[in-house]
Amino acid sequence: MIQPPLPPELAADLQQVEQIVRARTSARAAVIRAADPYLLRPGEDRLRAALVLLSAQVGTYQLAQTIHAAAAIELIHAATRTHNDLVDEAERRLGQTRRGEWNHGLSLMVGDYLFALAAGEMARSPDPRVISYYSQAVMRICESELAPVPALRPLDKAREQYFAHTGGAAAALFSAACQAGAACGGLPADQIEALAAYGHALGLALRVGVELRDFARGSANGSSLAGESLRHGAATLPLIFAAAVGDGDRLELALNRGSADRDWAVDEVRRHGVGPARAEMGRHAEAARAALAGLPAGPARAALDQIAASAASA
Repeated sequence: MIQPPLPPELAADLQQVEQIVRARTSARAAVIRAADPYLLRPGEDRLRAALVLLSAQVGTYQLAQTIHAAAAIELIHAATRTHNDLVDEAERRLGQTRRGEWNHGLSLMVGDYLFALAAGEMARSPDPRVISYYSQAVMRICESELAPVPALRPLDKAREQYFAHTGGAAAALFSAACQAGAACGGLPADQIEALAAYGHALGLALRVGVELRDFARGSANGSSLAGESLRHGAATLPLIFAAAVGDGDRLELALNRGSADRDWAVDEVRRHGVGPARAEMGRHAEAARAALAGLPAGPARAALDQIAASAASA
């Protein structure tokens, strides 16, 4: 994901969030490194934590009231990334069930450990609603990851299923981050919900942007790097739009066979799917900006608006 613009004055507070995340994970750093040395790498965008802080700044901001919610969202994000290793999207999409024991015991263990750390961090937040917002988001993520888009056609149904899936898998944590920050900032219920809508729309726009960049990649060592999502069996929005206009039968075969026909499929998506997917990305970015309309004007709202505006470009 491309780093959206964050206000420079947020850097010091984000650094304190980073310190908490590092402190919580340092006791078992060897376990986490064994699973993924880049799982909690320094310098990562920490966008979800930034959304917690900025949403709180729309109201009455105190870092001590907000920092644990910001650290918790990053731990949850790391945990969900780890647990994603356990889900084969192609198998789930085709209705297949993996039999026998899971062969990802380390990922499962580390993910559970990170969730436990996140739970402890949530408990340190002075606003009990943070636990509710985050637990609901995790439930949505799990439900969505276990129910990927089953087919590319017909377009209306596939598009609806895509946004239902992506709304949980990719947008739920952004929405919960904004809710938690708004609650920590003492905002009223209507403004908390407005920021939740902002986070949801922003998450959708950012996810479509990731998919568009996947199909825009170049080559290395004579092999195309584009269309990695096809190899993983993911029904992305550009692919769904391409199947509606181009050779849908052949695209579905390419999706179900992983690497087979990938170069042809990438070209087909670039011809037919990129344009309408980019339009959808822009629509959700504008929906995020519109959700901010009823919030108090100020630097935090302006920063949130700039983040959404940047999400309109892939």
